[in-house]
This record gives sequence, structure tokens and C-alpha cells, in this order.
Amino acid sequence: MAHLLPAIALPGALSRRAALKAGALFVGFCLAPGGPALGQAAGASAGAARSLALDNVDSFLAIGTDGTVVIYSGKVDLGTGHRIAIRQMVGEELGIGVERIELIEGDTALTPDQGPTAGSTGIMRGGVQLRQAAATAREALLALGAQRLQAPVEQLLLASGEVRAADGRSVGVASLVGGRSFDVKMNPKAPLKKPADYKLVGQSLPRPDIPAKVTGRHVYVHDLVVQGMLHGRVVRPPSVGAKVLAVDESSVARLPGVRAVRIADFVGVVGADEWATVRAARKLKVQWSESAPLVGHAALVDWARSGPFVAEEVITAKGDAARVDALRDAPDVLRATYSWPIQSHGSIGPSCAVADVRADAGTVWTASQASHRFLNIFAALVDVPRDKLRVIYLDGPGCYGMNGSDDAAADAVLLSKAVGKPVRVQWSREDELGWDPKGPPQLLDMAATLTPEGGIDAWQTDMWVPRATANLEWIPLLSPLAAGMRQPVGQSTGLVSQNGDPPYAPKAVVVKAHWLGPAPLRPSNIRAPGKVANCFAVESFVDELAAKAKADPLAFRLQRVSNPRSAEVIRRVGQMMDWKPRPSPSVAPTRGAIAMGRGMAFIHYKNSETHVAVAMEVEVDRDSGRIAVRRVCCAHDCGLMINPDAVRAQVEGNILQTLSRTLYEETTFDRSRVTSVDWQSYPLLRFPAVPRIEIALIDRRDEPPLGAGEAASSPVPAALANAIFDATGVRMRSVPLLSDKLKALMA
Repeated sequence: MAHLLPAIALPGALSRRAALKAGALFVGFCLAPGGPALGQAAGASAGAARSLALDNVDSFLAIGTDGTVVIYSGKVDLGTGHRIAIRQMVGEELGIGVERIELIEGDTALTPDQGPTAGSTGIMRGGVQLRQAAATAREALLALGAQRLQAPVEQLLLASGEVRAADGRSVGVASLVGGRSFDVKMNPKAPLKKPADYKLVGQSLPRPDIPAKVTGRHVYVHDLVVQGMLHGRVVRPPSVGAKVLAVDESSVARLPGVRAVRIADFVGVVGADEWATVRAARKLKVQWSESAPLVGHAALVDWARSGPFVAEEVITAKGDAARVDALRDAPDVLRATYSWPIQSHGSIGPSCAVADVRADAGTVWTASQASHRFLNIFAALVDVPRDKLRVIYLDGPGCYGMNGSDDAAADAVLLSKAVGKPVRVQWSREDELGWDPKGPPQLLDMAATLTPEGGIDAWQTDMWVPRATANLEWIPLLSPLAAGMRQPVGQSTGLVSQNGDPPYAPKAVVVKAHWLGPAPLRPSNIRAPGKVANCFAVESFVDELAAKAKADPLAFRLQRVSNPRSAEVIRRVGQMMDWKPRPSPSVAPTRGAIAMGRGMAFIHYKNSETHVAVAMEVEVDRDSGRIAVRRVCCAHDCGLMINPDAVRAQVEGNILQTLSRTLYEETTFDRSRVTSVDWQSYPLLRFPAVPRIEIALIDRRDEPPLGAGEAASSPVPAALANAIFDATGVRMRSVPLLSDKLKALMA
């Protein structure tokens, strides 16, 4: 029987005390894989499985006999503050404080499938769905209260866990429905609380997971201990695509309790002692075939231009097409090429997972952003019925896109099935940087002309990007692929073609995608997929046009943006910077070898979501090319903010992670393998380089909530490149913005 050690608390799960008070059967981690109680929890009648249907209120909410509310969320908290924000949204509608709300997340046996936690949809879609379930539940509770109190529904109020009548009489929700199902369908038109009546939504309430995280008591998937658990490591090939020719198991025979596992080209080791298993993975003698299928990172631009191409697509076409056609021969056309490298997710902690898979049932503990999706995948891999397999989310290292977590889970699943015992797999740093799915490369050609008045006349963007495979079941995983198991053919890149056009009223614009086939390294969505590179190109090129027009870059944008919310964030970031109108580059004298510069950039994320403007001040050492970001200002409008403090933390994280990606990060590889497999060859932003960060959050309570997990990352690279141009007069068009690269350009 798989179980957590008793001393380990479960993050975000219903406490034993609350479960006992509620009189509910709570299914925790003390369940044998595929056991008979699978799928039961608080609020379900004895012996009945919980509903997981998306149109059923009981799939999302349960009320215990003491009035405690349990939320079942298919979306998970990836460090985004989901655990408090969801409580606030549900508590607002049910009139109950967050301290009386428990949250269960990402458990395929207990939570409905709300889709992956991706694309900044955790609150915008998942939270809104839960809030609508709570509003429907409020309608049901008021109707029950009206029957009990013999009073009209319109004269009743739901507050503090009670239905209250105007004459002072009340009845607790626990006595109305506690311990039982609501048995009502979701009402998409159930009215939500009005902003004027908010008591929880819009408040910066503390996150419940932070105390345990800062004191080292929080349970990450790395901390999970299962009874009888073995440790596993996968032996990766020395080059991409290499095949196993021979395995010498005698090479690890002297290591105690270690066993080698081979399934076709999948090779791993398992053992009771983790260090012995690590040593075995290093010592196991495997003979591999030669393989050199890659192009090398230095050849990425040539690869992108040469193809092979699978399609060409016009993404955007607005205005007079003849104006864009005229760009081909226009004498005053401005042209520029921008490139973005392949990047790792760079998770500080290596990926980890635990699996306990037997002949006909199993449980997988993983930090996956898509536990419901991978339920189907893992069930297919080990030929276990879907209803006998359970995938449970536990926190892992930050990723914001598909890092190695799902691959580590697949490793653990295959090894556990092979040995018939629970297996924990933790990747090494070399595994993580060498084998995690990568953010794909992007290449963009820009061309534009100005009107006599200094506006944008015609604009064309040509982008060369790997195409995502339509309706891909899942991203092909390393171990099943090596083991010869069925894997879909294709790749996932995210929505990489969005925000390729400027929001500054060109008279004509065309954005064309030249869709490439398979990327050199296995790609996946990475934070703000596509948008961060497209915004880098578009907003840098807008600055180039402003410089050509001898216009102030902020005023150039502000005069031409039509959306008032877009104009507000641009105006606000200018105020924060005390921005004085002038063209770039700066003519201010340098301080010795140090040149100072400022720059800004803007995005209306996906052209339909969050509005963000970022500005920054930089110092450049002209002798060494060293770039130091001193100050970053950000104005951010994501509509209704459920928890402003959590939004602020997300914006800070976006800025810092993307500064790192812009200044330092590039996956290097030769013809055979990734060569940037440690922090020396794949450096990250470090604490001494962290700038002063100022954030203005624009709260719009009458607007729907939008995502805060990605948008603020997108303008960062262009704002930085524009500030470097302002300081030096040199335009950097390829990321990372390395000091040596800038020094060479200045020379």
C-alpha cells in the first residue's frame, strides 16, 4: 500500500480534523492504487463516487456537516497564488471566509478535468468556472433556505455560512446540505456578486502555502516517501537518437541492491539506496550507436531560412495590400532581422516524480501542469485501465511551460511497472538542461515605411517558426519513445504566431508565418510562448521607426494606440519613469566609460488579454560591453484582480525570469547533443544583478479577470534592447544580449 509518512503534511488537502468534523470520507494518499474508495470525498453520500462532470456543481464543491467548504480544482497552483485566489472567488459567492475553505487540486480521482494549467488560464478560466459553480450553489442554498424559513428567496441573504432572513431568522448551510450532494447542474447565468459588495475578491489576503515554504516544511514531490519505494535513474544516450547496441549488467553487479532495466532503447537502473542508484547509472556500461541528427545552434538562422517548410500562412492582413507590396521596392524602407534562441526552462530544482504501478492499477505523483491529460497517457503506456490509474499533483520546481516533469513521471511509470514496486525518479542537472523540452527558436524579418507625417505607413512581418502539430495527443516523451511504445508524431510549441503586428495603427500590415517542420531539439511551450520573441522584434522595430522619425519612442506609441486601456499603461509607465520626451539615442554625456539609457515596450497580450507596458534604465560599460539593468517600471492591467499581492508577485517573477532569458540564456548544441548542461554553460540571473522593480497595478473591478502568469514577460526584452540602443546607439537584434556581442557591435 502506497502512503506518505505520517509526519508529512499534505499541501492544500482537506485536513484530518476537517474531514472528521464534516463526517466525510476523504481519500488521501493512504489509498492503495486503484482501491475501491477511489473518487469518493467530502459531500458524497456513502458508497457513491463523486461526480467529475463539468456541468455538475458537485464536481467542484462540497459542504461538510460543519459548514466547511471543499473546492475541487482541476487547475493547480504553480506558484501563482491560485490557492488563495480560488478560495477568495468561491468564498465571495458563498459568503464564507477563506479560513473555512479547503482546496484539493490536480487529483484525477477527485477533481474535474478543467484542462492544463497553462496560457494564464488558471484564474481566467478555471477560477471563473469554479466561481460560477459557487454562484449556482448559492442559488440552491437560498432556495433551500426559503423552504426552511418559509420566506421569499429575494428577501434572503447568504453570509457567514448562514441563510439569513430580513426578520433575523437564519439557518446554517450545514443543516441545509452539509454532507450531502447539491445535485444541481451548473447555471452559467447564475448572477455573481457585484463589485460594490465584494468582501474577499480584490483583497491581498495571505497565501496559505507561504509559511510552510519559507520554513522548509512544504511538501514538494521531491519530498514524497512511499512505503517500499525504490530510487530510479534513466541512462540517457550520449547523442540524440542513438540506439542501444549492448548493455553489460555485470558492470553494476557489485553495487548493493541495484537492478538494471532495459526495454528496447530505454535503459534504467533501480535500487533501494539513492546514491547507489546514481552510481549505478554512471557505471552501467552501455554501448550506443553513433548519431548526429542536429544542425548545431550556430546554424539555426540558416536552418530556419532553408526549411523544410510544411506550410505558409498569412496570420494578419489589414488595410491596403498594395502598400505592403510596395515595400519590396520602396527606397525608404526600413528592414531588420531579429532572432530568438532555443532556451531551456531552467528550473532551479531538477524534475522528479514517483509512481506505484502494479499489474492492473497505479498511482503517479507528479508536478505536471496537466495531470488529467497524462492520466490517459500513462494508462496507455502501461496498459492499465484509465479508471484504475490515479495521477496526483504535488508541487515541483517552477516551470511555466512543459519542462522535464512529465518525462520524469513517464520514467517512474515505466520503471515501476518493470519492477512491480514504487519508484522515485529525480533527474540530474545534466538531465534537466540536456533533455527537457525546449522553447523553440524564432526568426523574424521586419519591413516598414513611414508616412510623411511620421506615422507607420506599411508594415510586414515574416516569421520562421516550428509549427505545432494540430490535435497532438501529447508531447512525445523520451522514455516511451526509447522503449518503442506508441507515441504521437509531432511537436508542441504553443501559440507562437501571436502579437506579430504592431498595435500602432499602420495604414497596412501583413504578418506571414513560414511554418517549419521538426525543430532541431524537442520543443514545448515556454513562458509566453512566441509572444516574448515576437514582442521583442515588434517593439524593438517600432523603436527603430521612432528613431528614424526622430520622435520620442513613448510619445510615438501613445499617439497611435487606439485602445484606451493600452494608452493608460503606456502613460502610466512614463509617469513612473519621469519620462522626458526626446528621440533615442541619448545625447547625454557618458560618465567615464558608463553610458546611461532608457527604453520601453508595450504589449496587448494575444491582442485580447492583459495590457502591459515596461520601461527600464540601464548602464552600459563601453569598454567591456557589460550591461547592468538598474531600474524596471511596469504598468499592468489584467482586469479584475482577485488578489493584488499575488498579481504583483507574478509580475515580478515575469520580469526577473525574462531578464534572465534575455541577458544570459541560450541552449547550445553541436551535431549530436546539447552542450549547455550546467549553470556555467547555461547561466541564470543572479541576486547581485536584480534591479529595482516598481509595479503599478491597474484594478478594473467591472472587467473580467485576465491572466497574470505570462503577459508581463513579453515586453521585457524589447524594453531592454531599446534602453541599450538609447545608451549606445547600437541596436541588438539577437538574444541573449551578451556583453561580448554588444562590445563587438560597438566596435
